[in-house]
Amino acid sequence: MLLQQTLDKMRGMKMHQMARSLEERLSKADHQDLSVEEMIGLIVDDEFTARENARLEARLRGAKFKEKAACMEDIDYKANRGLKKQTMLELGQLKWVEKKQNIALTGPSGAGKSYLAQALGHRACRSGYRVIYVRLPKLLSALMQSRTDGTYANLLKRFEKANVLILDDLGISELRENERRDLLEMIEDRYDVGSTVITSQLAIKDWHAYFGGGRAADSLCDRLVHNCHRIELLAQADSQRKLRARLD
Repeated sequence: MLLQQTLDKMRGMKMHQMARSLEERLSKADHQDLSVEEMIGLIVDDEFTARENARLEARLRGAKFKEKAACMEDIDYKANRGLKKQTMLELGQLKWVEKKQNIALTGPSGAGKSYLAQALGHRACRSGYRVIYVRLPKLLSALMQSRTDGTYANLLKRFEKANVLILDDLGISELRENERRDLLEMIEDRYDVGSTVITSQLAIKDWHAYFGGGRAADSLCDRLVHNCHRIELLAQADSQRKLRARLD
């Protein structure tokens, strides 16, 4: 009776894993001889692990990764695309997140930019950081819509709170004036607050022109490229073959 009351209280305090763990461990013969301290330690560890896993799952859901299984361990360094393993290992330590630095992954289509960005994002999620992945065209569309429905400030705040914001496909389409303005406002809000990872087929030297030139472009480039880790990828052999096949 006393045990059942204890289990009910645990569940009432939302310690569901601890309650399950206590029941399971008490039912096993090899746990009968554990001291009170040992039993408490085990069930607390089980509850802690369950909560950490739940938080991780929530962060992964909130990140909205396109590549659900992207991870640092599966990166292919044999492909001839100019990717240095040491560079990725260093970035995998996430010092750039702590220092609120940015990463720019540039190169042709098929070089693996998006996968690498999301692999870094997964590593950040697993280390407790809040990550958001979004394709830039979709982001700009959402910002424009939010101005219409009155949620613009809330949306900006959501992106500002992310420790890591992954902007995929910068340069895939031309920027309109209102899109440049929205992008600048968002990047300004995040400056020295969080890290931004950008993937683009455009070389960094072409970003200023893409942003329309002038002071707004100066500000965008300064905020994105300052303290930025640059990774310039080459086309992989299979991507080059597919491109030649389409051209033929």
